[in-house]
Amino acid sequence: MGTVRAVCTSDRRGIQKTPTASITLKVDHGIEGDAHAGAWHRQVSLLSYEKIEEFKRRGASVEDGAFGENIVVEGIDLSALPLGTRFKCNDVILELTQIGKECHAHCAIYHQVGDCIMPREGVFTKVIEGGTIAPGDTISVIS
Repeated sequence: MGTVRAVCTSDRRGIQKTPTASITLKVDHGIEGDAHAGAWHRQVSLLSYEKIEEFKRRGASVEDGAFGENIVVEGIDLSALPLGTRFKCNDVILELTQIGKECHAHCAIYHQVGDCIMPREGVFTKVIEGGTIAPGDTISVIS
């Protein structure tokens, strides 16, 4: 079981996301108002809080959403889970569809510290059941 530390959105792709008080997720769409929403397999991105903190200890000054992640989760090593894993948070059910991603153009974080963790530590999900998620909510691996 884990805890949601932050939820973040952006209205354009390719930029850092901004923390928000809560997000509303729609089935087979993603987060309302987020640039990555749509009928595809990378509707919602998650990143482990512990991996972000480890990255900060290497000298990076990053805030929630800096890697383009939608949800920061503490207590679950997300990138160690197999594809098809499902997460439950409140009424929301997410299904893991991709681990990591190819980074075609290095982001601002990469240029700042010479590395970025999203391509190898970030995971992507699609929305199976919709609802609302906010910081402090509990998130569980259900399958």
